[in-house]
Amino acid sequence: QVHLVESGGGLVQAGGSLRLSCAASGRAFSTHIMGWFRQAPGKEREFVAAISWTGGRTYYADSVKGRFTISRDNAKNTVYLQMNSLKPEDTAVYYCAAHRGIATTSREDEYDYWGQGTQVTVSS
Repeated sequence: QVHLVESGGGLVQAGGSLRLSCAASGRAFSTHIMGWFRQAPGKEREFVAAISWTGGRTYYADSVKGRFTISRDNAKNTVYLQMNSLKPEDTAVYYCAAHRGIATTSREDEYDYWGQGTQVTVSS
Protein backbone atom coordinates (compact mmCIF):
# COMPACT_ATOMS: atom_id res chain seq x y z
CA GLN A 1 0.00 0.00 0.00
CA VAL A 2 1.27 3.47 -0.91
CA HIS A 3 -0.29 6.65 0.45
CA LEU A 4 0.41 9.81 -1.56
CA VAL A 5 0.16 13.45 -0.51
CA GLU A 6 0.77 16.29 -2.95
CA SER A 7 1.84 19.82 -2.04
CA GLY A 8 3.22 22.94 -3.68
CA GLY A 9 0.26 24.10 -5.72
CA GLY A 10 -0.88 27.68 -5.80
CA LEU A 11 -1.51 30.78 -7.89
CA VAL A 12 1.19 31.99 -10.26
CA GLN A 13 1.37 34.40 -13.16
CA ALA A 14 1.92 33.19 -16.70
CA GLY A 15 5.61 32.62 -17.32
CA GLY A 16 6.24 31.77 -13.69
CA SER A 17 7.31 28.55 -12.01
CA LEU A 18 6.07 26.16 -9.36
CA ARG A 19 7.45 22.95 -7.92
CA LEU A 20 5.03 20.26 -6.85
CA SER A 21 6.01 17.58 -4.38
CA CYS A 22 4.42 14.23 -3.68
CA ALA A 23 5.35 12.48 -0.45
CA ALA A 24 4.75 8.75 -0.31
CA SER A 25 4.38 6.47 2.66
CA GLY A 26 5.17 2.80 2.45
CA ARG A 27 8.35 0.82 1.99
CA ALA A 28 7.88 0.05 -1.69
CA PHE A 29 8.16 3.57 -3.08
CA SER A 30 11.42 2.85 -4.89
CA THR A 31 9.82 0.00 -6.85
CA HIS A 32 6.88 2.02 -8.15
CA ILE A 33 6.69 3.99 -11.35
CA MET A 34 5.57 7.49 -10.38
CA GLY A 35 3.45 9.76 -12.50
CA TRP A 36 1.78 13.13 -12.54
CA PHE A 37 -1.64 13.74 -14.07
CA ARG A 38 -3.85 16.81 -14.19
CA GLN A 39 -7.51 17.63 -14.59
CA ALA A 40 -8.73 21.01 -15.77
CA PRO A 41 -12.30 22.17 -15.10
CA GLY A 42 -14.73 20.45 -17.42
CA LYS A 43 -12.06 18.19 -18.89
CA GLU A 44 -10.91 14.63 -18.40
CA ARG A 45 -7.83 13.86 -16.38
CA GLU A 46 -4.72 13.72 -18.57
CA PHE A 47 -1.19 12.42 -18.29
CA VAL A 48 1.60 14.90 -17.60
CA ALA A 49 4.80 13.00 -16.80
CA ALA A 50 6.16 9.72 -15.46
CA ILE A 51 9.47 8.52 -14.05
CA SER A 52 11.10 5.10 -13.68
CA TRP A 53 12.16 3.44 -10.43
CA THR A 54 15.64 4.92 -10.40
CA GLY A 55 14.77 8.15 -12.16
CA GLY A 56 16.84 7.23 -15.17
CA ARG A 57 13.91 7.27 -17.55
CA THR A 58 11.29 9.99 -17.87
CA TYR A 59 8.29 10.42 -20.12
CA TYR A 60 6.32 13.60 -20.83
CA ALA A 61 3.15 14.70 -22.52
CA ASP A 62 3.88 16.79 -25.60
CA SER A 63 2.07 19.74 -24.05
CA VAL A 64 4.62 20.05 -21.22
CA LYS A 65 7.81 18.75 -22.84
CA GLY A 66 10.64 21.22 -22.40
CA ARG A 67 8.82 23.13 -19.65
CA PHE A 68 8.19 20.53 -16.94
CA THR A 69 10.68 18.21 -15.27
CA ILE A 70 9.81 15.16 -13.17
CA SER A 71 12.32 13.84 -10.65
CA ARG A 72 12.38 11.63 -7.58
CA ASP A 73 14.35 11.17 -4.39
CA ASN A 74 13.91 7.58 -3.21
CA ALA A 75 15.70 8.31 0.05
CA LYS A 76 12.96 10.83 0.85
CA ASN A 77 10.10 8.86 -0.73
CA THR A 78 9.25 11.93 -2.76
CA VAL A 79 8.58 12.73 -6.40
CA TYR A 80 8.69 16.25 -7.78
CA LEU A 81 7.31 18.14 -10.74
CA GLN A 82 9.18 21.31 -11.61
CA MET A 83 6.96 23.47 -13.78
CA ASN A 84 8.50 26.39 -15.67
CA SER A 85 7.12 28.82 -18.25
CA LEU A 86 3.64 28.17 -16.97
CA LYS A 87 0.67 29.00 -19.19
CA PRO A 88 -2.98 29.64 -18.30
CA GLU A 89 -3.83 26.33 -19.96
CA ASP A 90 -1.74 24.56 -17.32
CA THR A 91 -4.40 25.48 -14.75
CA ALA A 92 -5.69 22.24 -13.25
CA VAL A 93 -5.73 20.00 -10.23
CA TYR A 94 -2.49 18.02 -10.33
CA TYR A 95 -2.45 14.44 -9.09
CA CYS A 96 0.44 12.21 -8.13
CA ALA A 97 0.08 8.49 -8.85
CA ALA A 98 2.03 5.28 -8.30
CA HIS A 99 2.17 2.24 -10.58
CA ARG A 100 3.29 -1.22 -9.43
CA GLY A 101 5.09 -1.97 -12.64
CA ILE A 102 8.37 -1.84 -14.47
CA ALA A 103 7.75 0.39 -17.47
CA THR A 104 6.80 4.05 -17.40
CA THR A 105 3.28 4.51 -18.66
CA SER A 106 0.87 7.31 -19.49
CA ARG A 107 -2.18 5.10 -19.03
CA GLU A 108 -4.27 6.31 -16.13
CA ASP A 109 -5.84 2.87 -15.59
CA GLU A 110 -2.42 1.33 -14.93
CA TYR A 111 -1.77 3.44 -11.84
CA ASP A 112 -2.68 1.80 -8.56
CA TYR A 113 -2.50 4.59 -6.01
CA TRP A 114 -3.51 8.26 -6.21
CA GLY A 115 -3.08 11.37 -4.13
CA GLN A 116 -5.85 13.83 -3.38
CA GLY A 117 -4.56 16.48 -5.78
CA THR A 118 -3.22 20.01 -5.51
CA GLN A 119 -4.61 23.04 -7.34
CA VAL A 120 -2.42 24.98 -9.75
CA THR A 121 -3.82 28.21 -11.15
CA VAL A 122 -1.96 30.23 -13.75
CA SER A 123 -3.21 33.76 -14.36
CA SER A 124 -2.74 35.58 -17.65
